[in-house]
Amino acid sequence: MKLNSKLGGLWMKYKPDFQSLKFKLWLYFILFAVILMTVLWFLQIFFLNTYYEEMKIKETNKTAQLIMMHYGDENFINDVSKLSSNNDLYIHIETSDGSIIFEPGSTGIKPTSYLTYLHEIGNLKKELMESSAPSVALRIPVVGTNYNTLAYATYLDRTPGNEVMLYLFSPLYPVGSTISILRNQLIYVTIISLFVATMLGIYLSRRVSKPLSGINRTAKELAKGHYGIRFRGGHYSEIINLADTLTYTSLELEKASNLQKDLIANVSHDLRTPLTMVKSYAEMIRDLSGDNPEKRNSHLQVIIDEADRLNILVSDMLTMSRLQSGVSKLEKTVFSIKEATESILQSYGVLVEQEGYLILFDCPDNLKVYADEAKIKQVISNLLNNAVKYCGTDRTVYVSVKKQSGKVRFEVTDHGMGIEPSELEHIWERYYKASTNHVRATGGSGLGLSIVKNILSLHNVDFGVNSKLGVGSTFWFELKLA
Repeated sequence: MKLNSKLGGLWMKYKPDFQSLKFKLWLYFILFAVILMTVLWFLQIFFLNTYYEEMKIKETNKTAQLIMMHYGDENFINDVSKLSSNNDLYIHIETSDGSIIFEPGSTGIKPTSYLTYLHEIGNLKKELMESSAPSVALRIPVVGTNYNTLAYATYLDRTPGNEVMLYLFSPLYPVGSTISILRNQLIYVTIISLFVATMLGIYLSRRVSKPLSGINRTAKELAKGHYGIRFRGGHYSEIINLADTLTYTSLELEKASNLQKDLIANVSHDLRTPLTMVKSYAEMIRDLSGDNPEKRNSHLQVIIDEADRLNILVSDMLTMSRLQSGVSKLEKTVFSIKEATESILQSYGVLVEQEGYLILFDCPDNLKVYADEAKIKQVISNLLNNAVKYCGTDRTVYVSVKKQSGKVRFEVTDHGMGIEPSELEHIWERYYKASTNHVRATGGSGLGLSIVKNILSLHNVDFGVNSKLGVGSTFWFELKLA
């Protein structure tokens, strides 16, 4: 029982996963090696004899064409003799009246089937002269052997009465012994190939599956909420790209988690402060200033201001939530950017009249754009609010609209403290406050520029900010010209 239990435990521990990438890669390598060896065995054992004869026939035809091309050359006899000895051919050249121009015997080379070839020359000559074709080829058995000879005859010169004929004899040796040798070699080749394929399959499958297993383990940590972890790639571009993508996802989730924590902290603080103020001043009215109209009105104004601040905060949070969730859709129309801007500037009349702000507006007439008018008005309003908050001691804001390259460029410029270059990319984030922006002139939700970014990104247009410390900042965006 204990032995069975141990064997069962070992089996469960080392049981192969037949669906795993490692097992399938190894299996594919083995199957590839088996298929390759099967094809090799099939071709070498069953088609070697046929292939050998076809190649021998092609070589004989090629030699005949070569002799015909060099017929009449000065070194013709020597060339033919070399072809005969180098290619295992019996070559015989004679005229129609029987005069021999070349035969291997004249150079001292006498093949074992010399008499057979001489006997067949007569038959070949008869076949060639009776045939209308320029050449004839016969397969003749060699007496006393188990192989055939390819006999080929053609004309080197067809001048009537003085014909010159070429005869080629190429033995077609049996390849049975060769096949037997190849079979023995193939046994060793097959064993070695399967062994190498097995080892290579194991190595490559581990090389591919190991980084994937590591990515899987790291992904489980990510699922537990451990954000910011980094994934390690392997030795292949696809796995490296996968690891980089998951690392990017992990960092973005960490950023989103931090933003969520910051949002809760900031919202809690922003809600607690005005609520505390409302409660405190309401108690003061009840207990202290209820009978004093001047103090009562002052305290009530504080309550009204804090309620307005709460209203702005809730409104901006709702807008941001709709933009980021994709609920808020664009409703594009053609409208005048000048009229839209002027309608917003009217609400800043109190600041101009009572607090000495100067808002300069420059825009050509009849400049129309194609966008969501309500959302673009919100963008303009948020940029103006931001400029008013940080416009500096001169309290001057410049609003400029220009037409360029088929687009409309909208700019809002202030003469405030400016923004550090390292902080420019962060000012669009929720609740981010640049280090140079010391004191806000008015209250706000901290979501204004983040809302601007989301609306303009939804429009898929260019936007940005140019800022210089001690000089001021220019926020800009571009819209399509209608």
